[in-house]
Amino acid sequence: MKKLLMIIPLVFLLCFTFGCQQGEEVAEEPGVAPLSAEDVAAIKAIGPAIDKATLEWDMDSLLELYTDDTLMMLQHLPLIQGRAGVAEYYKVFETATMKEHKHELLEVDGYGDIAYARGAYKVVFVLEGADEPIQDEGKTLLIFSKQSDGHWRISRFCGNSDLSLSE
Repeated sequence: MKKLLMIIPLVFLLCFTFGCQQGEEVAEEPGVAPLSAEDVAAIKAIGPAIDKATLEWDMDSLLELYTDDTLMMLQHLPLIQGRAGVAEYYKVFETATMKEHKHELLEVDGYGDIAYARGAYKVVFVLEGADEPIQDEGKTLLIFSKQSDGHWRISRFCGNSDLSLSE
């Protein structure tokens, strides 16, 4: 009888252990699809669109790449909020001569109408009255949201320089 009392809990424990294990096939989350190749291509095209709009100083096209409630988190600056905040930030460069602007989105992934991208940038510009160009390069992390019109726009933008503070 004592053996039976010891075996019964072991049987329950084994049944519980094997019953909780997942099979080799795991079902995908219903209703949330990974990004399509078209979505990835559309998101990756935003990097060159930023470059073109910045080099041509086309603020309307540049601001159209951001959501109304966008947030920009840049090194050594307070939080920049909304398209109006982005426009205010870019005013610093209004009198600059942009020599080079390259923002490449290196890695893109996401599901449904949310995506992220890891990127790298390089800029070279000359401020009005300055003799020497200013150069910077660094990394970015962006979050995109797909809008009701089907366009992907930047919802969150975080970037920082790879250059040391002494440069």
